[in-house]
Amino acid sequence: MFRSFLTSSKRLDKFVRRFSYRAEAAQSDCLMNIGTRSIFSEEHDMLRTNTRKFMSEYVIPNHKKWEEQGQVDRDLWLQAGHQALLGIAIPEEDGGVGGDILDSAVVWEELAYANCSGPGFALHSDIVMPYISRYGTKEQKGRYLPKMTSGKCIGAIAMTEPVAGSDLQGIRTTAKRDGNDWVLNGSKVFITNGCLCDVVIVVAITNPQAKSPAHGISLFLVDAGTTGFTKGRKLDKMGLKAQDTALLVFEDVRLPQSQLLGEENGGFYMLMKELPQERLLIADISQAGAEFVFETTRSYMKSRKAFGHTLSHLQTIQHRLAEMKTSICVSRAFVDQCLNLLNQGNLDSGMASMAKYWASDLYNRIAYDGVQLHGGWGYMWEYAVCKAYVDARVQSIYGGSNEIMKELIGRSIVKE
Repeated sequence: MFRSFLTSSKRLDKFVRRFSYRAEAAQSDCLMNIGTRSIFSEEHDMLRTNTRKFMSEYVIPNHKKWEEQGQVDRDLWLQAGHQALLGIAIPEEDGGVGGDILDSAVVWEELAYANCSGPGFALHSDIVMPYISRYGTKEQKGRYLPKMTSGKCIGAIAMTEPVAGSDLQGIRTTAKRDGNDWVLNGSKVFITNGCLCDVVIVVAITNPQAKSPAHGISLFLVDAGTTGFTKGRKLDKMGLKAQDTALLVFEDVRLPQSQLLGEENGGFYMLMKELPQERLLIADISQAGAEFVFETTRSYMKSRKAFGHTLSHLQTIQHRLAEMKTSICVSRAFVDQCLNLLNQGNLDSGMASMAKYWASDLYNRIAYDGVQLHGGWGYMWEYAVCKAYVDARVQSIYGGSNEIMKELIGRSIVKE
């Protein structure tokens, strides 16, 4: 009887596993298939289906126009807000959608799968908004977050300066007290959403006499249109052609105390706490970009003919595709592990740095291979791999260069 019961239990377990099992990306016939990857659920699949439809209807058909004008149309943000694609991981009580970070990952991955780098949704929703949600006052949350979720208010964050990039402690922008106000002076560069932004989080020195620069940095919320705040020229970049990137200038910008975000002189610690999420975001976008390039290249190899056969019949092509897919799937396993840890609140800086360095380097290698396998057509802008090639390049630079990532990883390895 026990043996019969055990056999029945095993059959039941096998039945349950059969109908609940989610294939990992490496097991799927397409790396971008919906319904794969064990970190996601059916609810995430529904969101991915809707997001993919949104990309096909609103983003992909307009992206060429946005590349020419150097920024997306503002209406796109309102459409995204209407579809609940902004502020997804921000709690409902703060004015967000109330999802989790895996919901956010679905949106930024689908942008990469669409090969459309123009919309700055990820920075807005998952870099800027969390600062306000986690460190803002009740008044600040109520003022900004609901509008940011609806797309009526676009956010940016200004860390980088002409003389300070990965070294945040080297910034020169200052905010000095004047009565009950602060007076902000300085300039920021390479600011994503810089032209369209309605509010920007500005990193500034508030205590130049601090024993360490890290102890004298604060964050401020600066509204577009504030006297002395100027949006400079739109920067002409190698890639990310549809993403507005700007120089911002602050000349005697007067801010009330209510625009200080978080604790005075506590800005550096807030930045350090939030940077792992930003770096994993870059890692996952890079990972998804590599997956897109692989699938695009594989499709081209199966249709392009040479020497009497499709290119996919050539052993050297098959070997190159095998190398590409294997490296992508190995990286995907680690990035998904990091996403799962982030969703649980357990991702540390070291793992985020590893993911960012590895996945962004991988994206560049895969994009190089994709262009090479396309031959001369891969060098043409109308081909997706060409755009991916130039878009990939910045992934290893922003969010902290990969050289800095290795430095952080190395320190964690040898620390006492």
